[in-house]
Amino acid sequence: MAFTEQEITQWLAELDTVITSGTLGERELNEMELQRIQSLRRLVELKINPYPAEKFEVTNYAIPTKENYNAELAEQYKTETISLAGRIMSVRGKGKASFAELQDCTGRIQLYVGQDSICPGEDKTMYEEVFKRLLDIGDYIGVEGYVFTTKTGEISIHVSAFKFLSKAIRTLPIVKTDAEGNVYDAFLNPELRYRMRYVDLTVNPQFKNIFVTRSKVVSEMRRFFDAQGWMEVETPILQAVHGGAAARPFETHHNTLDADLYLRIANELYLKRLIVAGFDGVYEIGKMFRNEGMDRTHNPEFTSMEIYVAYKDYIWMMEMVEQLFEKITTTVHGKTAIEIRKQQGKEFTTHIVDFKGPFEKLSIYEAIQKHSGHDVSNMNEEQLRALCRSLNIEVDPSMGRGKLIDEIFGETTEQHLIQPTFIIDYPIEMTPLAKKHRTKEGMVERFELFVMGKEIANAYTELNDPIDQRRRFEDQLRLAERGDEEAMAMDEDFLRALEFGMPPTSGLGIGIDRLTMLMTNQTTIQEVLFFPQMKPEPKQDTEE
Repeated sequence: MAFTEQEITQWLAELDTVITSGTLGERELNEMELQRIQSLRRLVELKINPYPAEKFEVTNYAIPTKENYNAELAEQYKTETISLAGRIMSVRGKGKASFAELQDCTGRIQLYVGQDSICPGEDKTMYEEVFKRLLDIGDYIGVEGYVFTTKTGEISIHVSAFKFLSKAIRTLPIVKTDAEGNVYDAFLNPELRYRMRYVDLTVNPQFKNIFVTRSKVVSEMRRFFDAQGWMEVETPILQAVHGGAAARPFETHHNTLDADLYLRIANELYLKRLIVAGFDGVYEIGKMFRNEGMDRTHNPEFTSMEIYVAYKDYIWMMEMVEQLFEKITTTVHGKTAIEIRKQQGKEFTTHIVDFKGPFEKLSIYEAIQKHSGHDVSNMNEEQLRALCRSLNIEVDPSMGRGKLIDEIFGETTEQHLIQPTFIIDYPIEMTPLAKKHRTKEGMVERFELFVMGKEIANAYTELNDPIDQRRRFEDQLRLAERGDEEAMAMDEDFLRALEFGMPPTSGLGIGIDRLTMLMTNQTTIQEVLFFPQMKPEPKQDTEE
């Protein structure tokens, strides 16, 4: 769509103000950015819209175009005009022909831009000025032309026309690779990569595969559940009661209701309400929020999958988890045994981890005794506290027996669980929402799946006795009175739902972020999140 003279005049005036002041908002522009603003101004002066509104029809993509090229059809290709769009990542050439590299969502392809090809008439402005002087690395363009091979054998696009789609004002980091494959000026500072993921994935496209794999993991999980007839649902993120897990919540306030609410720490209690309502199987993949510490495996906002299936128990759930993990690993890697790195401090070790079931099973007491040498099964709270002190494990008065056992397990045992291992049969104090064990006094029917020293999944035979559940909530309230900020709250509506009757049920939660870490061989959760939580950015521009 053409500019009106009034639009051009107004736009030029705005750009002149920026150029004169040397600032954009409160930010001072550097020399290269000012040059780009001046190029932007010249484009407007030439009546070329650097940010057009109309669509650009894309018919081809870089990597498929190269993969599908057939040299025997070279002459036929010259008669077939195709179109591609993406960022310009390099430009070279000074005469009547230039080469550029276009990067789209699939990868890069070379462009051959000849003066006479894009300017067949006497006016050579589009080549001599627009392409050679006003086009910068990072600009989005659309091109038309045909595919061919250069004299050096590189599959390229012979460009007959190009169009500005978006002018970049900031300069991208230029990552250089020499003939031997050595990389220079790489954009690898974690602070900048995580904060400016849009730059990271532009100049480090190799990291895109992490997120492609993440999508495959979630898609395969959905296919697996949907094939069983279980239904994907949505439950509230804003909740009046923070239930379903032992964690500290984020608090907020709803003005219209004049009510304090919490960002959910789990969706468990709402999903169980749907089992009460008569659904045999429901699952949800969504965000959870916990106002807790941050490290290589924890982010305050994370993605979890929770599923609840009626008439099942935790023994059945273990078998289902083995099938699910084998299916996901095979879909992503084509095999069940994969190489995964483990980070301990600054040291890295590599392990071959096999996700083909059956997985090893140990009770939490057996696991602690195996890896620490201590039998905690009959210890009371004071004995556990004394053991923690002897092991240099920090404890505080708010911790009950369950929390103390959890601390001992975390410090002495978790790190040794490299191959997929079910830790089963937990003390009742550790799990307020799980059913009492059918044969083991003081225990509940629960398992956690550990891989590479980290918990990946958590499951119960669900507690459906409303009287027992109320008693467990009351125990949690007493822990809260002692100062335990992670103790569960009393949820009267959930108890009311149980009083209407919930069938025997097994439930499972899987951390999508940690599962993706395993499937992509990453040691930090920040690498598998598009936008991990960061400290507030300093006021000065951190890009430099």
